[in-house]
Amino acid sequence: MIIEAIIKINPNAVVTVRGSDINTCEIEWHNGTTPIPKADIEAKMTELQAEYDANQYQRDRVYPS
Repeated sequence: MIIEAIIKINPNAVVTVRGSDINTCEIEWHNGTTPIPKADIEAKMTELQAEYDANQYQRDRVYPS
């Protein structure tokens, strides 16, 4: 989810992320991409998770064929 949050903040970011925990991961920025503070990434991750959770009913719905 870290990459998804970064791309939502900066769709043109070129980045490598090693690890899945925002507090311990290593983020390597490429091609002059301006680094995004981890706090901003974490805030965007929280926002994306809330959006995902809010749409759970849509994923749970069964549509007749």
